Amino acid sequence: QVQLVESGGGLVQPGDSLRLSCAAFGRTFRFSTLAMGWFRQAPGKEREFVGAISADETTHYLDSVMGRFTVSRDNAKNTEYLQMNSLKPEDTAIYYCAAGDYSDLHWRFDYFGQGTQVTVSS
Repeated sequence: QVQLVESGGGLVQPGDSLRLSCAAFGRTFRFSTLAMGWFRQAPGKEREFVGAISADETTHYLDSVMGRFTVSRDNAKNTEYLQMNSLKPEDTAIYYCAAGDYSDLHWRFDYFGQGTQVTVSS
């Protein structure tokens, strides 16, 4: 069992940057072996994949955030990060951390955090 806790959300202006963190807790997992990801859900829309990083640091991103968002991890701290630059109003959403597995070019996420709100508005 893995518990995930996000932090770092807030209200920012268009063009600003923000970094989200996700801390993983549990007694029966090894963080370094997990694939970690980020999803988001905007009002009235379905949850969508944003980005992810595998145990060997392979990354994958939603096209609309490519070049602006970066997923990274610190295995010593059991923490994943989402660095978001050049934020746009359409990035406004609740952002969720996720943990799972990456194998045979497939991502699978079994655990999700409670989410943190990101609002981009002038």
